[in-house]
Amino acid sequence: MKDIQKTYAMKQSEIEKKWFIVDAENKVLGRLATVIADRLRGKHKPAYSPNLDMGDNIIVINAEKIVLSGTKSDDKDYFSHSHYPGGVKFTNIKKYMKEQPEFVILHAVKGMLPKTKLGKQIIGNLKIYAGTDHPHSAQKPEIINL
Repeated sequence: MKDIQKTYAMKQSEIEKKWFIVDAENKVLGRLATVIADRLRGKHKPAYSPNLDMGDNIIVINAEKIVLSGTKSDDKDYFSHSHYPGGVKFTNIKKYMKEQPEFVILHAVKGMLPKTKLGKQIIGNLKIYAGTDHPHSAQKPEIINL
C-alpha cells in the first residue's frame, strides 16, 4: 500500500505568537482594519487553522490620526439602543474620533472577526492607543509598514 500523508493539525501549544506595532497615522480606517484582522486571525501564516487562535499580538498607535475615505466623517453613525422603548441613539463618528479614537478602530476590526468565543479571545490580542506611547516595549514589537 502507498504511503499516505496525513494532514497535520497544529496544537495550541505549538503556536508562536509575535508582537507587531502598526502606526495608524494617515491610514484609511477600513484598509487598516482588514490588515489588522487578518494578522489577528493568523491568516498570513502557512499553517493557518480557523479553529485556533494562531494570530499575533497587534499594537496600534496614533489612533487619533486615522483617516476616513469619502464622506464617511459626515455620514457614518454608530447605533446603540438602551433596550427601553424609544431608546435608539445614533452617534456620529466625528464625536468618537474626538473622545474615543480607539473605539473606532476596535469597532471596525471586531466586525471583521468571527462572532464566537474564539472571536472574543482574538480581539484580546489587539491593543490600541490614541498617541504614540504604549507600555509594550518589553515585548520588542516589530514594525509593520503598510
